[in-house]
Amino acid sequence: MADRPENPRARKLADRIKEIVAQMLDTRIKDPRLGFVTVTDVRVTGDLQNASVFYTVYGSDEERAGTAAALESAKGVIRSEVGKQTGVRLTPALEFHLDSMPESAASLDAALVEARRKDAELAALREGKSFAGEADPYRKPEDETEG
Repeated sequence: MADRPENPRARKLADRIKEIVAQMLDTRIKDPRLGFVTVTDVRVTGDLQNASVFYTVYGSDEERAGTAAALESAKGVIRSEVGKQTGVRLTPALEFHLDSMPESAASLDAALVEARRKDAELAALREGKSFAGEADPYRKPEDETEG
């Protein structure tokens, strides 16, 4: 993650918040709207006042929307637990963001599959073909002296 904060305290707090949120979602948050959630990353601002929690949800768009609503409603409980377990003076405000990396990766994979298919088609078309004209169509210095 190249865009992680340079502040070592922010990085350490982000890692701790990621562990706490993942543990809370696994054990304490019992909202039925909560789908199969994975916390992928947490970014904390340099002043340690705001934390952005990135997550992915396995499932359909309805499950993603339900999970977003469940996380929003559980935000206060999760923030209070983060404050208890981290011991920082001011507990950072939490914002939950659906991580778009899985969709981006899937679209890149699809583009690579399509590129491989087109390369195979071109290779099949080239098979048994030859170039039009001579093998080396460029003039050489000895050709200029003849003509």
